[in-house]
Amino acid sequence: MISKKISVLGTVQGVGFRPYIYNLAIKYNIKGWVKNDENGVEIEAYSTKENIQNFIDEIKSNPPILAKITDLKIENKNRKEYKDFQIIQSSSSKNKTTTISPDMAICQDCIDDIFDENNFRFSYSLTNCTNCGPRYSIIETIPYDRVNTSLKEFPLCKNCQKEFTNPTNRRYHAQAISCEECGPTTFLYDIKQNPIATKIDAINLASQYINDGKILAIKSMGGFHIVCDALNNEAIKRLREFKKRATKPFVVMFRDIKTLKDYALLDIFEERILTSKERPIVLLDKKENENLSNFVAANIKKIGCFLPNSALHYLLFKTLFKPIIATSANLKGEPIITTKEDIFSKLYGLIDFVLDYNRDIVNSCDDSILQVANNKIIKLRNSRGYAPNSLKIDGRFDKKILSLGANQKSTFSIAFDNKIITAPYLGDLDSISSIENYKKTIENFLSFYDFSPEIIVCDKHPKYESTKFAFELLNKYPNLKLVQLQHHYAHILGVMAEYSLKEEVLAFVFDGTGYGDDANIWGGEVFIANSKEYKRAYHLKYFKLLGGELAIKEPKRVALSLLFDNFTLEEVLNLDLACLKSFEKSQIKLLYNLWQKGLNAPLTSSFGRVFDAISSLSDILHIQEYEGQTGLYIENLYDENIKDSFSYKIIDELIDFSAMIKEIVKEKDRKIIASKFINTVANIVFDISNNHKEMPIILCGGVFQNKTLVEILLKEFQKTNKKIYLGEKYSPNDESISLGQVYFQLQN
Repeated sequence: MISKKISVLGTVQGVGFRPYIYNLAIKYNIKGWVKNDENGVEIEAYSTKENIQNFIDEIKSNPPILAKITDLKIENKNRKEYKDFQIIQSSSSKNKTTTISPDMAICQDCIDDIFDENNFRFSYSLTNCTNCGPRYSIIETIPYDRVNTSLKEFPLCKNCQKEFTNPTNRRYHAQAISCEECGPTTFLYDIKQNPIATKIDAINLASQYINDGKILAIKSMGGFHIVCDALNNEAIKRLREFKKRATKPFVVMFRDIKTLKDYALLDIFEERILTSKERPIVLLDKKENENLSNFVAANIKKIGCFLPNSALHYLLFKTLFKPIIATSANLKGEPIITTKEDIFSKLYGLIDFVLDYNRDIVNSCDDSILQVANNKIIKLRNSRGYAPNSLKIDGRFDKKILSLGANQKSTFSIAFDNKIITAPYLGDLDSISSIENYKKTIENFLSFYDFSPEIIVCDKHPKYESTKFAFELLNKYPNLKLVQLQHHYAHILGVMAEYSLKEEVLAFVFDGTGYGDDANIWGGEVFIANSKEYKRAYHLKYFKLLGGELAIKEPKRVALSLLFDNFTLEEVLNLDLACLKSFEKSQIKLLYNLWQKGLNAPLTSSFGRVFDAISSLSDILHIQEYEGQTGLYIENLYDENIKDSFSYKIIDELIDFSAMIKEIVKEKDRKIIASKFINTVANIVFDISNNHKEMPIILCGGVFQNKTLVEILLKEFQKTNKKIYLGEKYSPNDESISLGQVYFQLQN
């Protein structure tokens, strides 16, 4: 008989790990105890050497479904006899390192419970167990125990307590469980904030109101959705008018996968993701279905689809047979709303009813969005189900680091020991409320881990709110060390961190905006880089952004700038182009003078802005409503049967596409322009990579969210067995910036 101390690190709290260990101990005749502590799960095991080894082997090979073990440490202990095996009280200290589990979709067992008339959780809208339900959105600090969550005000009733203390029950030590008798309750409120129904009656009435064409705010795990019938033109038009959202697509929630297949095309891999425990939104190709409102996703062939992810959703669809719009409840540029009070104050005039429950959302969390390209996942938003992300790295951080990310699609990361934890997507830092939410979430994370950073890493852009916040912290804590890292290099390091790359890479970083080392706006960059340094090997030839940031919203200004680059003013005025007709001749002359003098016309090498220009030159889109709209519309017109591309030159380090612009103005077919342009971008990548045949390739930046472009690249590179890396656990967009920023400190 021997004694061992076993420490299990990773995402091991709030995932049913302790009851799993308890039952495993019974199976292998192990005596001792298990508990949560600040680092994960700690076990003391007393048995024969063979039993303990079998016990450890099964922990490694078959952990609970939601667990992610990053490390398992085994120490010899002085032999100590135990008579049984127990789950004992959690312990905590100042050194907290365990990972908070993301919120997970309801499991099939819990779905069965809410539809079983003989189960005491029949029709209970907040049903969950150790294998599903809220985690991150309800936690206040670690370790993950009920007293540290927003359920602390709800003591368990006899039935729930019986399950909680029964080692054979899947709700054994499940911290978030409750029922109608002891837990939070669902309420339906009218526009005057009067509660008009509760429990299942509230949900059934909400379903009826959706059927009647009403617009509701419905509380999900990480925040409210705005919900209406996806087949009702009038309801969706009203929603668009209120949100000032003319064309940006809405996502649709379907009652089940069978119904979804009536509206979208999907393969087995995409179906597996849609029905997974994470239940993200997946971008799919639309199917011809005359029932779906044209106002859901006008002008594009894709549709964002997802399935119910909570008991409340499943109960809603019990009497609701139509697909529903389920978009994040917020005002433009603001974070997702988490309280009914904010719904009533901010969305007054839009919302007819509010379906709420009285369990507080401590940490807001949007829905994750992804798409599949050549069997690789491309994340557009990394949030519910996937984040917070925890990454175990080779090596150790000798100081505690906080990295603050970028300005758009903001995240932050903290790093300590051999771990990087990255927050979920927090939106763009473009409004007071989004900045406040960003700072509040950082404070929450620092509180979770009793974390006092010693090094702060931020972007070099002086106007980023994340950069400003870094200097605020520096003023407040002058002993902090501040490091500023170039935006596109941070993109590369994010991918290198995910794949533990140490070799030199050829990295294509194509995006909309990033502050360059020469103070210009970069975005069409090719670096030769490793984890310690980088060299800007190639970049798009600079062009001017007429009107600065206004040019991002008005692609026609970028188009005009590129015309000025390649034609005389007289030639421009005589071109027959739709983008020119949107300007007065006097305005074109004025903008030409500003362009010549470089007034409010910063230089850029951004590939994102080239997409904008092509969109306007081909009369696809001249004014952009939302970020990435031009890329989406160009991709929408792509024809895979068109193999040709436009002309360009690579001279020394410059990628010069002047010839492409001259060819585009002669072409009138938008489909040909869109197809040839995407082929051109791919060819630029192929040509440069052929100059560096031995180097592995990294693709990062928002342009590589373009599914068509990525599929072309992946298929071609696979033919030559070229090593190619594209982030899958993290998004290629600016969400991954904070990961790269913090990873830089490990290497330097």
